[in-house]
Amino acid sequence: MTTESAVPANRPPRLTDVARLAGVSVATASKAINGRGEVRAATRVRVLEAAELLSFAPNALARGLLSGRTGTVGLLTSDLEGRFSIPILMGAEDAFGAGQVSVFLCDARGDAIREKHHVQALLSRRVDGLIVVGSRTDPRPPLAGNIPVPVVYVYAPSADPADISITVDNVGGGRLAIEHLLACGRRSIAHITGEAGFQAARDRAAGAAATLAAAGLSMVGDRPYFGSWDESWGRAAARMVVEQHPEVDGIFCGSDQIARGVLETLRDVGRDVPRAISVIGFDNWEAIAAHARPRVTSIDMNLKHLGAVAGKRLFAAIDGAVPSSEEFPGRVVIRESTLPIG
Repeated sequence: MTTESAVPANRPPRLTDVARLAGVSVATASKAINGRGEVRAATRVRVLEAAELLSFAPNALARGLLSGRTGTVGLLTSDLEGRFSIPILMGAEDAFGAGQVSVFLCDARGDAIREKHHVQALLSRRVDGLIVVGSRTDPRPPLAGNIPVPVVYVYAPSADPADISITVDNVGGGRLAIEHLLACGRRSIAHITGEAGFQAARDRAAGAAATLAAAGLSMVGDRPYFGSWDESWGRAAARMVVEQHPEVDGIFCGSDQIARGVLETLRDVGRDVPRAISVIGFDNWEAIAAHARPRVTSIDMNLKHLGAVAGKRLFAAIDGAVPSSEEFPGRVVIRESTLPIG
């Protein structure tokens, strides 16, 4: 076996070069390299030796995009400017690998007609698969029509349980927030969060309430304070909580924006954070959490990792696998707004 003239000097080795050197078809070379059956042991050895001689080492994504595929993927988002979509899309693109896959990015802006148009346009380009990124965690309708390529839904799960959905564990996120406040010695904990119509708000509140109950406690006010996701609601709700329940010593906020508003009110009324009261947010939005006064401890949903997993699952589906839906936990990012009672 010789490598003479096997590969032109101006490009890296390809599967066709391995097949030619080993004296087999491209299909047989692919099966041998991917460890699939229907290849004789001697043939497999010959193919692997050819691959080694040529320094051919396809990554997992390239193996999924062999003959008959276009090497393109569609990324469809409902909120291109949103806080959550961009990290997910970045993670997915990282999973695709630099130069391995061409990505078509479309923003449906939450409009079903626009989304249908984008899907048709992407399919007309013969994409190998689609990743659909939602702007909120509520289940969404599956893509309309007969979609001939694999689809992975991220952040917002598909309402069809048969679809592949990669999501965040918001109930677990609420649990993590309360566990952290309890570990700081806080026992009179309020929960100020966003709109009750959002699944994320309800799930985080449910996780918080269950964790407090397990510790023999209940929320200050015996309920979550549902409102909006912005700083103005944080300011107003914090004033209401402090006036009605001066014993409060911990506040779990449903977003970092709410947390910043809460901190402003606590500073105005003379409540020391974190010594007298600890505050934890949600989302770990660096632009907010890392620049508040004091900086906000927050629950990070690991959105970039979520996107990377979605990219990998899409390529597994393209390659013929049947990935299952997955839900991933968040993590606590500790900053100065929480402090154990000394």
